[in-house]
Amino acid sequence: MNVLFLTLLSFESIQERTIYTDLLREFVYNGHDVYVISPVEKRQNVKTHMIKEDHASILRLQIGNTQKTNIIEKGISTVMIEPSFKNAIRKYYGDVRFDLVLYSTPPITLVSAVEYVKKRDNARTFLLLKDIFPQNAVDLGMMSTSGLKGILYKHFRRKEKRLYAVSDNIGCMSQANVDYVVKHNSEVDSSRIFEFPNCIDIVDKSVNDLTRIQIRNKYGIPNDKKVFVYGGNLGKPQGIEFLVDCLEKCKDSDAFFLIVGDGTEYSVLEQFINQEKPVNVKLMRRLPKTDYDTMVGACDVGMIFLDHRFTIPNFPSRLLSYMQAKLPVFAVTDSNTDIGKVIVDNGFGWWSESNDSEHFKAIVEDILHFDDQNIGQKAYECLQSRYDVKKVFAEKISLL
Repeated sequence: MNVLFLTLLSFESIQERTIYTDLLREFVYNGHDVYVISPVEKRQNVKTHMIKEDHASILRLQIGNTQKTNIIEKGISTVMIEPSFKNAIRKYYGDVRFDLVLYSTPPITLVSAVEYVKKRDNARTFLLLKDIFPQNAVDLGMMSTSGLKGILYKHFRRKEKRLYAVSDNIGCMSQANVDYVVKHNSEVDSSRIFEFPNCIDIVDKSVNDLTRIQIRNKYGIPNDKKVFVYGGNLGKPQGIEFLVDCLEKCKDSDAFFLIVGDGTEYSVLEQFINQEKPVNVKLMRRLPKTDYDTMVGACDVGMIFLDHRFTIPNFPSRLLSYMQAKLPVFAVTDSNTDIGKVIVDNGFGWWSESNDSEHFKAIVEDILHFDDQNIGQKAYECLQSRYDVKKVFAEKISLL
């Protein structure tokens, strides 16, 4: 089977370790040929080129600048993504007939490229639904369903519906995602929508006591504190202002909070630390994935934050990094996602709604006195049973 993966993620090898490359390797391991289009922005001064691997071809397609640029250039570049992908398929993969097209959200702007390959090759199409746009933007106040902003919302909502319509199957991250899509898109046959969770090629990232001390010393993390780590994007979806409120509430706690990442709200955390100078908080910029995964293993509790306003059920993939390191997890989210339910029901962590910093503080204090040594192992066992890419591939790809 020839498999085409369309993405706006930038990568140069399917040997990289992400939820997408791990899945693509499974296709190769099972005897299929994988073809990828992965963009590189013009500002990087890298021309379009092809990377060949064993049973995999990655087209690094030069597109316009959509990041670190002005709004006009960003807008033009975004509009041109669809025709650029279609032209690239014609030019570089014109002699390949695809049996399956994979693509993920974000974004929803590749729909015409998917339609083109589906019509040309009579290919099956499979959407990996990783966010629900534009409703997530409405939840955060970035769009509106009415007024001037409503025009933009309606445009993207039409594209969203078009993407669902062209997709033979829609894989959702959790059951709550399945239920949401079915409820709000009655025109889509519900039998085409099923759970296809974030999954990885599992590697034990836990560390022994000596390594834990060495890593903590390297990064200036205290050895005599229980360390709560948050790693990932620091943007509007994570409700960073609420995170700051939680850190403020816990400034006298014996807990130590390690925040690692980048994003539009990084400066909010930075300003809080510069002004309040909390002794139990450390803020770091994003690390290379290997270094980050090792550092997570030296911590005690992984944290997940989501803005309380979300009506859509997000399911952040950073959960898997914590589980792989055998950490218990504390999810602080809206009430619509089921990530907290998964964590609590499987016995490897805690959940609090992300609008009550006092409750957050109370749970932190409970965790400080919690002595179940097996809870991290429960996280790892749940990872093996639910989020192993080999199992998910074997169980779900046959449904396509």
